[in-house]
Amino acid sequence: MPRPIRIAPSILSADFSRLGEEIRAIDDGGADYIHVDVMDGHFVPNITIGPLIVSAIRPLTRKVIDVHLMIAPVDPYLAAFARAGADIITVHAEAGPHLHRSLQAIRAEGKRAGVAINPATPVSAIEQVIDDVDLVLVMSVNPGFGGQKFIEESFRKLRQARALIGARPIDLEVDGGVTVDNARALAEAGADLYVAGTSVFSGNDPTTYAGRIAAIRNAATTLTA
Repeated sequence: MPRPIRIAPSILSADFSRLGEEIRAIDDGGADYIHVDVMDGHFVPNITIGPLIVSAIRPLTRKVIDVHLMIAPVDPYLAAFARAGADIITVHAEAGPHLHRSLQAIRAEGKRAGVAINPATPVSAIEQVIDDVDLVLVMSVNPGFGGQKFIEESFRKLRQARALIGARPIDLEVDGGVTVDNARALAEAGADLYVAGTSVFSGNDPTTYAGRIAAIRNAATTLTA
């Protein structure tokens, strides 16, 4: 059975001067997951947040906290993010030499394990760990910054990832350049979990978030003519 479309607003685009209000607004506005982008200035050319922010937002929502670690090395930090309250911890296939070990460590913490692949990384890179993950994340922009343009080749990669997942109960997440305009095509390519940063938080007006989340969901689930 197809998995339902879920929306995971990325707090990378939130107003951090009032982060608590932003979290509550997307929670009330229909977000399914709260997506947390963690960057280290090494694996990607930007620095964002760490476990302390995850622990600060954990009491504010009962929604799934979906932590995307764009850091290397990654293994030394897995336990800290697990303790902070992450529900899903996603690591990059490119971030270290022992991907299987990293995924095992996440599950040993009692968390759902995800694997992400950059635009230049083939889906074949995760074939050997597909039975060890709960989520596959296809990056549809080069990681490091919000607001980038969607890479069209990502549709083909999503179809390949969906074929690899098959009937396994694994989320297929897409991150980067997700909009109302491409939402339906993403669903047709097999994505069922949408990371949306700029398309939800643009302008940082909490009164708009519910409508934007609903618009992406509706666009993804509306059949084309």
